[in-house]
Amino acid sequence: MSDSKKLLIQAAIQIGAGGTAGFTEICIMFPLDLVKTRLQLQTTATSAIKSSDPHYYNGVFDCITKMYRYEGLRSFWKGILPPILVETPNRAVKFVTFEQTKRFFMFGSSTPTPLTFTLAGLAAGTVEGIIVNPFEVVKVTLQSNKALASQAPSTWSVTRQIVRENGLGLQGINKGLTATIMRHGVANMVAFGFYFSVQGYTREYEDPLRQFGQKVAIAFTSGVLCSCVNIPFDVAKSRIQGPQPVAGVVKYRTTTGAILTVYREEGFRALYKGLTPKVMRIGPGAAITLVVYDYITLFLKSKLN
Repeated sequence: MSDSKKLLIQAAIQIGAGGTAGFTEICIMFPLDLVKTRLQLQTTATSAIKSSDPHYYNGVFDCITKMYRYEGLRSFWKGILPPILVETPNRAVKFVTFEQTKRFFMFGSSTPTPLTFTLAGLAAGTVEGIIVNPFEVVKVTLQSNKALASQAPSTWSVTRQIVRENGLGLQGINKGLTATIMRHGVANMVAFGFYFSVQGYTREYEDPLRQFGQKVAIAFTSGVLCSCVNIPFDVAKSRIQGPQPVAGVVKYRTTTGAILTVYREEGFRALYKGLTPKVMRIGPGAAITLVVYDYITLFLKSKLN
């Protein structure tokens, strides 16, 4: 078999496994992403004023309860269409980028090292951030809408409104691009670096159930770690892409500026708003994504070889 054919087969496997993993994770874990965004958009200043507001949230479970009560069960999937449309092909591209860039970070080693996985993860996350950012802008706009799910605007109408009013650039459908790249770059750097490095140092069990449990535990830990490391960029992204505190006045414009403003006005802990639902989502989400990717890859290889 020629090298070009081998490369095409590898890419096909990576696309199939990555796309399947992304679609599965989004459908299962999306409601927690919405809760995280709602908490991140809630500023300390407005919280003090609107503590009696039914859309003011005291925490994860209070947010879940009030959303169900005032917006209905369907509200937990507000804004899911953009992630579904982008995440299936996006995860495919991310895993292809990760696998194909590893060879550029070997630095003379015959096998991938933890540094290889980390830098390839950073490259994959950077590509992912660029791809998903327009969809994130639409998603955050939809998630910030607190009307009943049946009364909320459609994905397409929100997209058209953003483009019509602010264009395709960094003030419109691509606002918050730097923050999104930082969020995904740092997250994947940590997640891929940890997951694939630790797997290289652990024993492989003959018992499929024990082996599966080990993979899930490593992937879950990688998700928790990347959530804790990248959340300040996530908060900045939500503030930049979401509704501004005062209509018509852009308060959160740049990644660094947003982080500094949140820190100065609301304190250090505000940079970790939404951490609980983020960990609740990304921990098992990473387990689903990475383990599904691993097993689908093995399955496809067995069928194509």
